[in-house]
Amino acid sequence: MSSGKQRERQMLESIYSMIALVFILVTCIELCDAATVVDVYRLIQYDISGAPLGSRFATLNHHAGSLHLPPGVDLSRTVVIIPVHELNITLVKEFIAQRKPLGGLLFLLPQMLNFENRDPTSESKYQIHEKKLIKNVLVELERLLIYANIPYPVYFAFEDDDIDAVLADVKRNDASGQPATATTGSYKLVVSGPEPKRIASPTITNIQGWLPGLKADGDLNQLPTIAIVASYDTLGTSPALSVGSDSNGSGIVALLEIARLFSLLYSNPKTRGRYNLLFGLTSGGPYNYNGTHKWLRSFDQRLRESIDYAICLNSIGSWDNKLWIHVSKPPENAFIKQIFEGFSTVAEELGIEVGLKHKKINISNPRVAWEHEQFSRLRVTAATLTELSAPPELLESTGGLSDSRHFVNEDAIVRSIKLVAESIARHVYGYQGKNIQIFADDTSLAVNAPYIRSWLDILSQTPRVAPFLSKNDPFVMALKKELQAHTHEVNVQHEVLDEMFTIYDLTKAKLNIYQVASVTFDLLLLLVLGSYLIILFTFLVITTRGLDDLISLFRRPPSRKVKALKTTVEKIWVHVNPSADQTELDSTTSWSLSFDQYLYYCQLYSDGVMQKWRKRKDREE
Repeated sequence: MSSGKQRERQMLESIYSMIALVFILVTCIELCDAATVVDVYRLIQYDISGAPLGSRFATLNHHAGSLHLPPGVDLSRTVVIIPVHELNITLVKEFIAQRKPLGGLLFLLPQMLNFENRDPTSESKYQIHEKKLIKNVLVELERLLIYANIPYPVYFAFEDDDIDAVLADVKRNDASGQPATATTGSYKLVVSGPEPKRIASPTITNIQGWLPGLKADGDLNQLPTIAIVASYDTLGTSPALSVGSDSNGSGIVALLEIARLFSLLYSNPKTRGRYNLLFGLTSGGPYNYNGTHKWLRSFDQRLRESIDYAICLNSIGSWDNKLWIHVSKPPENAFIKQIFEGFSTVAEELGIEVGLKHKKINISNPRVAWEHEQFSRLRVTAATLTELSAPPELLESTGGLSDSRHFVNEDAIVRSIKLVAESIARHVYGYQGKNIQIFADDTSLAVNAPYIRSWLDILSQTPRVAPFLSKNDPFVMALKKELQAHTHEVNVQHEVLDEMFTIYDLTKAKLNIYQVASVTFDLLLLLVLGSYLIILFTFLVITTRGLDDLISLFRRPPSRKVKALKTTVEKIWVHVNPSADQTELDSTTSWSLSFDQYLYYCQLYSDGVMQKWRKRKDREE
């Protein structure tokens, strides 16, 4: 008896194992052939004054499609893959403007824009005109995406052999008129994870350092101050790719090099000027120069009044032959004339053309286009030196996809530094209008091109979106350390970004690309597996318990009345045949007995009961 139970238990364990295998296979039907895993970078998600902008979702689980899809196809469960070099900006505008239902968008960027890829051959594949074309397309694409409220995930990825092969297959299927669906199969793009959350109370950090001037003996008056300022953070279409090599990596590099040059002069009392030099690396530039505003508000009135003028450096790394000085005060203002004439004189000697642009600020409008406007609002004379001839819109020219190392000209930065450093030095030492080169080439005060290149490389590999930079972020600490090497009294100011701007997390993810089979294949596979399991189950039951048990599994279970009748028949049989064993009883009371046989046994039982009653009656008498 125990051996039978053991065989039955082994059979059940075998059946359970096979059922578990079926569930595993069914679950993995679509996941059994993973094509590749790709790093993807999400389109920015943010709010301005409560208005939702950018991509509002992050998770993906849809089939892949391409621009070769036939017109009128339902794309609500399709992720359209668009290489930038094939970008049809009109089609993307149509998707966004008409709010067409899409599963998602995936834009493929050239490898030369990948700051993690240091392969020099990736850039050599493109001619100069091709680079300019790519940059123009990216600028237009960013302008379209960053101001839109997009109700589906949008990601960026870099082209490589794996994803190019996937795209080639997708294009082939789409061109044949069979877009990817559940019935046809193809590639499925999956990005899993939680939904994005807003970053609460993001911190912005300002860093400042001083080079104190030399006071004359007995002079109790405060020395005048010249401020050199640059905003160091970025905010582009994709925060994880927002390195801002030009905007404003070039300005940061220029400020650090100017601080280094003047530290050489100010280290010697004989060459120390009678001006204090204030160097400020400010945060919150893309957010209406919020960090500059709070930095200036922290100054006492006496310090603000001592500032002779401030020069703000912004995007000075990709110009050809002309720079612009933007001011808020009228050009006729004596201080503005003095600044512009000093810069123009040095620019002419360096073969640079400098233009002047005046834009009056509107005090009632909190929006500022240039960093110097925050100074002007506090009645401090200031100007912005830049390659941009017109003021950018909000979140424009703040370090987007098109602002990479490949589009920055190191020579342009060197010439910009010479222009600023010479102009300030002549103002400090009273050499205005004189052709004297203080920072001449081939001298100890020459501009250090390798220093510029090394810092430009670092900045071009470091996304610097302020809400994602902690107070002790390694990059912020590196800037502080570098400024300490050249200036004195370096301190850091932490402020909270204004609530007008809300930034969301989840800027980078892993995209899993699976090659999935069609539903027809899935059904065929399930049919084969089901047939195999039925045959295996039949074989196990027959070999362990017999054919009768297998047949009994498919019979209708007996009713209560039949069970009661069987019990009665068993009692009858025992009564009629007291000497019968259990085997004979089982064979007699099996379900193969006919109804007439049951009646016959019932009659025998009735006769036996009557006989026993009569015998008992006779004994009593």
